[in-house]
Amino acid sequence: MSNPRPETPPRIFDRALLRRRRWRAAAQGGGNFLLERAAEDLAERLRAVTRRFGLILDLGTPGSALRDALAGSGQVGTVITAEPLAALHRNGDLALAADEEALPFRDESFDLVVSALALHWVNDLPGTLLQIRRALKPDGLFLAVMAGGDTLTELRQSLAAAEAEIEGGLSPRIAPFVEVRAMGTLLQRAGFALPVTDVDRLTVRYRDLGGLFRDLRAMGATNALAERHGKPLRRTTIARAAEIYAERFADADGRLRATFDLLWVSGWAPHESQQQPLKPGSAKMRLADALGAEERSAGEPAGRPIKR
Repeated sequence: MSNPRPETPPRIFDRALLRRRRWRAAAQGGGNFLLERAAEDLAERLRAVTRRFGLILDLGTPGSALRDALAGSGQVGTVITAEPLAALHRNGDLALAADEEALPFRDESFDLVVSALALHWVNDLPGTLLQIRRALKPDGLFLAVMAGGDTLTELRQSLAAAEAEIEGGLSPRIAPFVEVRAMGTLLQRAGFALPVTDVDRLTVRYRDLGGLFRDLRAMGATNALAERHGKPLRRTTIARAAEIYAERFADADGRLRATFDLLWVSGWAPHESQQQPLKPGSAKMRLADALGAEERSAGEPAGRPIKR
């Protein structure tokens, strides 16, 4: 009996379109404040790890922001950048054109894999995480930040309400973003040891909706959903979305709030030296004793709460 073929991951993003938009954004020289913030924060988090990493993979991060943030720390050795637009990197950078969903590296190649604001664009995130774990040497570290959670929730709600009201229907406009709990599960399934996830919420305020749109274009982060509508939004729909946004998400001074959830993820390639969970039944103290509580059998009604 033949083995069943692996399931093809859903095509969520038009990655060719994404590359073109990122290329255009880089050519226009627009600033990417969110990437710069993420790169600086990643470098700071890495400093909390008291280790030097010899060979590092910077996976998918646009431009040189992350490389620049890591430079001079004394913590990193050789940094290899792998991303679709490697041609944009400066002369002298060790950069190669590679898709985050198809890593061209041998197993156990890197001491550290980092990524900033790239992995939320992949179609097969579970498969990408598995490849990253395999590319790490035993006890190697994966540290990344991606857009997640409620990123752009205000824009999503305003566009949906305006489009339903003006055009009588909805089309995909804002990409789906992974939640922190789901990301923790994906790290475990990919085989990472000691996985950690957390969210850093950044609220940016804009004078008008046009300012937010300009920033998204400068990031190369406008709509790249595969199922997007082929026609652009009508001017009347955009105007109505701006009104709804102002009604629902403006501060007292009239400025508009935009949420960016930075989802932080880290995990280690397994190694025998790492801390291991205790075996069931090996504890030397009862939980009830540690909590100062009275132990009861299952189904027995609880008494009054303990006062301290």
